[in-house]
Amino acid sequence: MDGLRFAFGTLTVLPARVTRWDRDAARAGMLCAPLAGLVVGLAAAGVGGGFLLLGSGPLLAAVLTVAVPALLTRGLHLDGLADTADGLGSAKPAEDALRIMKQSDIGPFGVITVLLALLAQVAALHELYGRGWAHGAVAAALAATLARLALTHASRHGVPPARPDGLGALVAATVPTRAAALATGAVLLLCAASGALFSPYDAVRTLLASAAALGAAELLLRRCVRRFGGVTGDVFGAAEETALTVALVALTLG
Repeated sequence: MDGLRFAFGTLTVLPARVTRWDRDAARAGMLCAPLAGLVVGLAAAGVGGGFLLLGSGPLLAAVLTVAVPALLTRGLHLDGLADTADGLGSAKPAEDALRIMKQSDIGPFGVITVLLALLAQVAALHELYGRGWAHGAVAAALAATLARLALTHASRHGVPPARPDGLGALVAATVPTRAAALATGAVLLLCAASGALFSPYDAVRTLLASAAALGAAELLLRRCVRRFGGVTGDVFGAAEETALTVALVALTLG
């Protein structure tokens, strides 16, 4: 229960009082992160699919589907994506880049990155909703789950924090590699089963999209570790949004 409270209390605005704020609770919370993502994704899918069934076009449904996770997270992950883009794009030493990321304003790299990510998400969901409300709804739920699984991977052993304080330092290197692998297996099984609801081909395509999403988040994570010396809360947000965007785009292919 401490892990569930930690996951929902730090990753969503849903009412979940965090009763423990230590590394044991952080480890359990990061293992429960995909479950928090599934709840957010189902809420987004319910709103988008519901409007589509009520007669709205796929574009409006896609916009609303993208808006729901932003509201349920207070834009936390989008803010992390923007700050990470500014830090990576600054071409300054790690200490200066981290200071740029901590500033409250958003630079040009951050604005462009967030804008392109949101446009890609809306465009992908528009395509998927165009195939039927079920395709878009399932994609929204699975992409949100995979996005939070990327946070589990970012918290695994061997990934150091870039700062000695903050949320990134609390959750960094808390999740054992074996536990992360088990969580990944469970999420991938869910993805394959969801794809199989449409066809065996969709099951394979969903697994490939999942691999692409997690691979993209891992590449970003490694780049940030080399660039900043470790991870921060902003890097976690960037990894989440990267996995979400790549998952949705990949699901439109094939």
